[in-house]
Amino acid sequence: MILLRRRGIAMPLSLALLASSAMPVTAQTSARASTAALAAITTLPAFIDGVMAQQIATREVAGAVVTVVQNGRVIMSRGYGYADVDRAIPVDPATTLFRPGSVSKLFTWVALMQQIERGNVSMDADVNQYIDFKVPAFEGKPITVRDLFQHTEGMSDVGGIIIPDPAKVEPFGKWIATHIPRRVWAPGTETSYSNWGAALAGYIVERVSGEPFATYTERHIFRPLGMSSTTFLETFDAPMRLRSALGYKLENGRFVANGIEYVGNIAPAGSVSAPGADMSRFMMAMLGGGQLGGARILKPASVRMLMSDSFANVPGMEGMAHGFMVRGLAPRLVGHGGNTRDFHSDLVLAPDRGFGFFISMTGGEGSYGARTELTEAIIGRMFPRQPAVRVAGPSPRIGSYRTNRRDYDKPPSPERDLKVSVAGTGALKLELSGRTSYWQRIGADTYEQVTGARAGGPYEQLRFYGDDRDPRLSFSSQPHVTYHFVKP
Repeated sequence: MILLRRRGIAMPLSLALLASSAMPVTAQTSARASTAALAAITTLPAFIDGVMAQQIATREVAGAVVTVVQNGRVIMSRGYGYADVDRAIPVDPATTLFRPGSVSKLFTWVALMQQIERGNVSMDADVNQYIDFKVPAFEGKPITVRDLFQHTEGMSDVGGIIIPDPAKVEPFGKWIATHIPRRVWAPGTETSYSNWGAALAGYIVERVSGEPFATYTERHIFRPLGMSSTTFLETFDAPMRLRSALGYKLENGRFVANGIEYVGNIAPAGSVSAPGADMSRFMMAMLGGGQLGGARILKPASVRMLMSDSFANVPGMEGMAHGFMVRGLAPRLVGHGGNTRDFHSDLVLAPDRGFGFFISMTGGEGSYGARTELTEAIIGRMFPRQPAVRVAGPSPRIGSYRTNRRDYDKPPSPERDLKVSVAGTGALKLELSGRTSYWQRIGADTYEQVTGARAGGPYEQLRFYGDDRDPRLSFSSQPHVTYHFVKP
C-alpha cells in the first residue's frame, strides 16, 4: 500500500508555451521543446507516485518524502509510507522530520559564504587564521578555505562520526580539534570527500560569527526562509521526537526500528533534521538567487559562486562546484546526496531551468539503492538523454583500482577494490562490493554503463586518465573521489 500526503500542485508553465503551426522552423523547434517540458512537469507527480509504489513493494522502503519545485513554486510535496511503521503513522511532507545526512552540508556552505560576503572570511586564506587549534601544513602548503569548498584538503577519511549513544557526542569543535585526519597529499591537487573538512567549515562560521553553529543557521538561514522545523540540533522535545521518521532494519521480512543515530561530533557535516516542505523553501531560495519572498540569505553572485565549477579530478567531466557537487552537464545540475545508517537522501537543482527536487527515504538496506533509482528516474524524465555512440578502440589498463577516500591509518582492504576486466571488444566488466556492471567504449579512455540503463538516462560514464606512474579512473556520478590503480 502506498500512502500519500499532498499539498497543492501548481503548474507554473504558461499555456503560451504552446506554439502555432505558422511559426518558423526554429520557433517550432523551441515550441516542441517547451511543450515537452510542460508535459514532463505536468505528469511528474504521477510518475513519481508510480516509482514510489514499486519501491515500497520491492526495495524495502518504509517511508519517504519527495518535494519538487520550479520557478519559485512547489510542484509537489508528498509523503509515502510510514514515519513509524509500528504505530502506522504516515509520512506527512509538511511535518515529518527526516535526517538528510550530508545534504546538511549545503546549509554549512551557505553559512560560510555569508561570512565571506561580510568580509569575515577570505576564500584563499589559511584555515588556521579562523580557529583555535592548529591544522598542520603538508609539505609547507596549508589548507585554505577554498580547499574546504572543493574537498581538496588532501586528508585521510575519518571514522567515528555516527554513534548511537548521545552521551558520547562532544561539541563538534572539540571533536574535530582532537581528530585531525592524517595528511596524505598536497592540498588543492585532487578531490577526496571530507566530512571533517565540512565540520571545520562550520566551526569557522561559529568562531568568526561568535554564535553557536546551530543557533547561527537558525537565525541566518532557517528562520528567514520560514524553515520553522529545520535544525542542526539533535536533542528534541517530545513533540519534535514524535514527528521524527524512524530508521529501520529488515528482519525476517519485517521492519524493526533502530535506535536514534547521532552525528553531532561533526554536526555541520550531517546532523540536520527537516521536513520536505522546509527543504522546498531552501531550494526555491537557492534557485531564486539567494532570495525567497522578502528574505535574502545570499547575494546572487554568492549563489552563482556556490554553483560554479571549482575543481574536477578529470577535466571535462563532472567535478565539484563550491560545496555543491556537479550532477550533470547538459543541462547543468548541482546538488548533494546524503546517507546515514538509516536515511538516504538527495537534493538536485537545475539552476538554468528553475527546477529542483529533494527526496529522503528510510527502510531496509534496499532503500539506499531506491534513493538513487528515484533520483535518476526524475532526472531522466525531466531531462532525457540519448546513449552515446559506441566506438571501437584499445582496452585501458585493467586490474584493481582503489578509492582515494579511505582511512590511511588502517591497512587497505583489497576485497573492497574496484576490479576492471575486459568483457569483449570495446567492453569492460567492473566488480565492486559484490556487484557487477558492464560498460562500453564511447571515446578515448571513456566508457558508458550499459547495465541497468533506463530510457532517457542519465547514463553513467567513467574515464581513465593519469599516466604510467599513477593511472586513475573516475566516474561521472562520483565527482568527490577518484580511483588509483593498485600496482601488482
